[in-house]
Amino acid sequence: MDMKEAVMYSDGGSRGNPGIAGIGVSIQDKDGNIIREISQYIGEQTNNVAEYKALSRGLEVALDLGIEKITCYLDSELVVKQIKGEYKVKNERMIPMYNMVMPLVKEFKSFSINHVRRELNKRADQLANEAMDQ
Repeated sequence: MDMKEAVMYSDGGSRGNPGIAGIGVSIQDKDGNIIREISQYIGEQTNNVAEYKALSRGLEVALDLGIEKITCYLDSELVVKQIKGEYKVKNERMIPMYNMVMPLVKEFKSFSINHVRRELNKRADQLANEAMDQ
């Protein structure tokens, strides 16, 4: 039996940093069909907190859907490098966010995370902005 595979695009943003914040997540199968999308207002947060919240929420949903192999794309180079262990998490506010994501990462049989330019992350960005607009 093949593993349930998915691709996830996530984005978090805030207007003001900190300010009104939202997250957007698009989970797709390997052919690009949308499995689940999330657009959620998360109160007043910084951009980086929003990026982490988008990633963790998306991973939780993917696990709930029974996905075992996931490839994540986000346009926050900081978050990607922290998750990959290339950057240390120094900011005290970010440590709990990092600690929220890492146990989720370990639940997948296969996990990869990649930085993409913002224009390649349009759908997640759109979903995050819709959340902020509400």
